[in-house]
Amino acid sequence: MILLFDIGNSTIGVALAKENSIISNYRLNTDLSKTYDEYFYSLKSIIDIQEIKAIAISSVVPRITEQIIKLSRKYFQIEPLVVEVGVKTGISVKTDAPKEVGSDLICDCAGLEGLANQGVLIIDLGTATKYLYCKDNAILGAIITCGIAVSQKALVTKTALLPDVELKVPSHVLGRNTTECIQSGSSYAVAAQIDGLIERIKLEVKEDFLVLTTGGLSSFILPLCQHKMIREPLLVFKGLLKIYHKNKEGNNE
Repeated sequence: MILLFDIGNSTIGVALAKENSIISNYRLNTDLSKTYDEYFYSLKSIIDIQEIKAIAISSVVPRITEQIIKLSRKYFQIEPLVVEVGVKTGISVKTDAPKEVGSDLICDCAGLEGLANQGVLIIDLGTATKYLYCKDNAILGAIITCGIAVSQKALVTKTALLPDVELKVPSHVLGRNTTECIQSGSSYAVAAQIDGLIERIKLEVKEDFLVLTTGGLSSFILPLCQHKMIREPLLVFKGLLKIYHKNKEGNNE
């Protein structure tokens, strides 16, 4: 089995893969105070440690990357593949500063199996909301904005009277109390942003394209959007697995 890590600012995605298929996936909370020993004991409760023969990591949190590398070496005696500069990805980054593009976005693009010749807009709804335009195995541009939970938390912490509320879709776009007003801003307003940006991107690229959504909050927002989209929750893992195989040809999983 291949153990895959998608290390984000809020959660750490963990997946098990066999050959070219994702078998199962889990979520751990990202905790900067945790040691690699503590992360290992969290893993022991959800996966069969003895089955792991290889490890691959995509990360946007360097401190956690260090801990998972130490975990891999100590408990698995495995040198993990980390998606970073110098690793073969099969993805061309056609931006002003390619080294600044996060490994999660590269994995997202790499996961577009069978869609290499078609323009695809990936909307990744996580801690940050990211829009990634890909075509011909290349990243052509992106948009990064505050994620839903981050925006709602900022609103509450920066105002004196607004309460912290449950993240849910209210029954009306126009809220009838403070809770509904905040919830509408965190749901319908985000959906409107997505629909609006899709139209603006179409005007800029001058072509139609497929829209995929991924990330922890994609299931929350997708039903509210007017544009047709396909939800692909395992996209980053599929891309990470492809990158692993590209760099470890001939290994024995």
